[in-house]
Amino acid sequence: MIIMKTSRELSLMREAGRISARALEIAGKAVEPGVTTYEIDEIARKYIASEGATPSFLNYQGFPANSCISVNNVIIHGIPSKNEKLKSGDIVSIDIGAKLNGFHGDNAYTFACGDISAEAQRLLTVTKESLYEGIKAAVAGNRTGDIGSAVQRYVEARNYSVVREFVGHGVGADMHEDPSIPNYGTAGRGARLLPGMVIAIEPMINAGSAGIRHMPDGWTITTRDGKLSAHFEHTVAITPDGPVILTDPSREVQR
Repeated sequence: MIIMKTSRELSLMREAGRISARALEIAGKAVEPGVTTYEIDEIARKYIASEGATPSFLNYQGFPANSCISVNNVIIHGIPSKNEKLKSGDIVSIDIGAKLNGFHGDNAYTFACGDISAEAQRLLTVTKESLYEGIKAAVAGNRTGDIGSAVQRYVEARNYSVVREFVGHGVGADMHEDPSIPNYGTAGRGARLLPGMVIAIEPMINAGSAGIRHMPDGWTITTRDGKLSAHFEHTVAITPDGPVILTDPSREVQR
């Protein structure tokens, strides 16, 4: 069931989105060679707590950390570790959510650690641009398939692959609500977008094939072929005047 948000609830969600966006920015600034993913997770946790919010991911279905930090060929759900030390050339996807006043914000960004290859940078650029192609299609009266089609067409025209097994979702009092927002699909199909809906659009894009691999920890998802993957996400409200990004893009790190 799709849960519509009132104007008051959207205001509360904007504040949760602000905290989520700021946590992501601060975590991203910590992405440097020699830093562990655990240290970055702790930085995010402390900021979220300082705002009186709680990390959306901690203990969610048993997840053991405050954020997902996924390096290089890890697509999503990477578990921060004291033993995982970043090195120059890595790409680091950080997915963070914060809950405040009963509502969640959810966002992700893939950061460059030190100097990365031109190939890696192109993957980051295309994935980020595909997110905004999806957001442009998040217009009242359109359908979820319009979003997925926009992302898929943009990505595949540039010879990258869309992960199929994991998709975007509604956001609200629960971190994952209806409807599902695939990053692929057919325009004109799927649930209709209506004012009051809030959704997370989150392309997960592979440099090689779309195939995935589940790791033994029960959480980590990697590319099957070992090639790089990138992940960008915003929480977006559907309004009569067009999509509104609740995890404000002005808070994205300019690197």
